Amino acid sequence: MANDPGDESSPTRELILDAAEQLIGVLGYSKTTVDDVARTAGVGKRTVYVYFPTKEEVILCTIDRIVERLLARLRAHTVADTPRAAAVRAMLLERVLFRFDSVRDYRHGLDELFASLRPAYLARRKTYFDAEAAVFAGVLAAGVETGEFTCPDPPSAAETLLLATNSLLPYALSARELGRRKDVEAKAGRIADLLLYGLCREVRPG
Repeated sequence: MANDPGDESSPTRELILDAAEQLIGVLGYSKTTVDDVARTAGVGKRTVYVYFPTKEEVILCTIDRIVERLLARLRAHTVADTPRAAAVRAMLLERVLFRFDSVRDYRHGLDELFASLRPAYLARRKTYFDAEAAVFAGVLAAGVETGEFTCPDPPSAAETLLLATNSLLPYALSARELGRRKDVEAKAGRIADLLLYGLCREVRPG
């Protein structure tokens, strides 16, 4: 059966996205062409256009895929048999470090990538943010029900948690500012501890 261009799980679509991610890290956004993507994916150029109308859309969909994978990991923390405070802390670190790890091979062209895609990316970013906030809000609401959190408005608190850690995400940092993973992890941990101190009845930073 031929691949359905509308099927986001299509193996061909995934190959194209894999190839685009690989090339961005090596060549940067401006030097990566649809021909390059097709050749690396092992498909014809026309096949790329069957799934994606432009090079910009290919790259934006690689970011969509990163966020989809992140959301799956965040949801996994929500069902873990741990206190809700521990789940929220793990989720905050996950949203920072998962993105860091996902773009660490983009270091050659990270700044250029987000500059080139900025208008279209910003249009998508609210959707990403809302989806993450909904997952966090669910955990906070569960913590309120158990008495672990003092949080009268879980959706607003969830937005605050995300805004507080946005400064550590790749789109907010230059390649140089991203620094070492352990440094980013330490900063994210300190922010998470301070935020949880305000939410939890008994938790202490550290």
